Amino acid sequence: MPNLDGLPAELFTAIFEQTPLCHRTATVLALTRALPHSPVPFHHSLFSTINLKHPEQVIQLYRRIRQVDLPGKWIQNFSVEAWTADADVIINLVRFLPNLSSLTIFIGPHNFAPEHLEELFSRPISGLRFISLRFRPYVQKASYYQFHKGAYFDSTLLALSDWPDDNPLPVLSIVQDPLDAQVSHRQAFAQPLVFFSLEPLTTLVSSPYLRSLTSLRLRVPSRQLGRFITARPDSLPALQLLDVSTCNINSADVNTILTRFAGLRHLILDECAVLRGELHENDWRDLGKACALAGARRVKEREKKLKAWLEKSWLEKADPRTEDGQMQLQSDTPKIRKGRRGLATATISLREAPEKDSTPRINSQREPVPAERIRIIPPIPSLRSLCVTLPSSIAADRHSLIHEAFETGWIEGLLTLVATRVRLRQSLLNGVVRVTRFVGSGNEGDGLVGLEDVQSEFDEEAFEIPPQHEVWRAPVLCLLGEDGPHVEGCGHSIGREIWVKDTSRETCDDCASILQPS
Repeated sequence: MPNLDGLPAELFTAIFEQTPLCHRTATVLALTRALPHSPVPFHHSLFSTINLKHPEQVIQLYRRIRQVDLPGKWIQNFSVEAWTADADVIINLVRFLPNLSSLTIFIGPHNFAPEHLEELFSRPISGLRFISLRFRPYVQKASYYQFHKGAYFDSTLLALSDWPDDNPLPVLSIVQDPLDAQVSHRQAFAQPLVFFSLEPLTTLVSSPYLRSLTSLRLRVPSRQLGRFITARPDSLPALQLLDVSTCNINSADVNTILTRFAGLRHLILDECAVLRGELHENDWRDLGKACALAGARRVKEREKKLKAWLEKSWLEKADPRTEDGQMQLQSDTPKIRKGRRGLATATISLREAPEKDSTPRINSQREPVPAERIRIIPPIPSLRSLCVTLPSSIAADRHSLIHEAFETGWIEGLLTLVATRVRLRQSLLNGVVRVTRFVGSGNEGDGLVGLEDVQSEFDEEAFEIPPQHEVWRAPVLCLLGEDGPHVEGCGHSIGREIWVKDTSRETCDDCASILQPS
């Protein structure tokens, strides 16, 4: 029976590629010690993932790369989890890593200035698939140093917005650590600011660079960012997971988020304002119904815009001479202004009245516009999990009642959705309206862009929801918070695989010693 001693280096590389990142370094070291005479690709596999926990390790790695005995092209996953590491060294180090796939940086109050991050992201990093920025504007005690200095990281968001779309980014995490509750209570400190304005968020989420983004974590404690990430209809068309924990998100924001992001499957709202205070079972039922009818609200918004576009198009065809497409009622008589008249104002005119034009005049503002009636089929909801943190005032024995109420509301919303689809099918059969459906996100462009016609009322895929469809099962509702036990399919467990896979590694003592320059 063959053993590992005879394996070629290529097979060892294939084994390492199948090993989880958190265990890859230990696996490589174990094999090099167990098989000292085998062609184990030691350096290449060992340095593919580098996680630095101490500031001095950043300098050590930089020196190794500068001495050329450690090629920067080996490093694919790079993480600096030290709050006091030298920002200038980190920037220079990243520039020596041409094959970066993931980048994680911890940003403390004294090592990084906004100018540092702006410089770091001033040029696109080709091949980057994962960006994680974690801000902590204080270390041991709260400080308003950044506030008094006027140092905010708004420019970082704008710098990322300028990156081209030829290098899609699937995962982005921007987290500000909340102020420690004990420090805040003892010293009466408010939450320090990392971003002065949230307007750059709107620019970022609607940028071409993030059109392929599937997972987004935005944690900016106590800030109302809901309206900024949903301000434009073309924002994040591929988004599937959204984590806005600790933000000031209310019920209206939840409805807007579900309406705007058509493909959203997981929404995480831990410690958000949406559930401050105790909600009754009826409120949870309404929340479940609102989640199921997110597509119907999107249809209502789009049909309103579509109707205005159709009316404008009809007016332009009816009278192409007018610049704005609207036929105005023209009058040859002067307009009489409202208000008090003086005694010398004449009420009659001795001039001859001009001959009236026999051409009929049309006032489009009074006549109905015969625009085509187009309706849109409400899509099936995509949400599969909703994560919230319940207030401590809600006892654990009420969790089952909350789940039942949420599921009841979800089914009510689906039945409303089915009834709407049945009516549209009958209208199409009777030839009353033209029926369309969304293609992709369906939020982009004007008029019929993002819509396609339903050719027949027998198109089952367009009108029917099969009984075995997963949508008849209500989304997983997790009420236990980020650190609690989670069921399969919970947004917390899905997010943990995405966010933690590149940031939970400890650099072992052996690897740390290797960073020392020879």
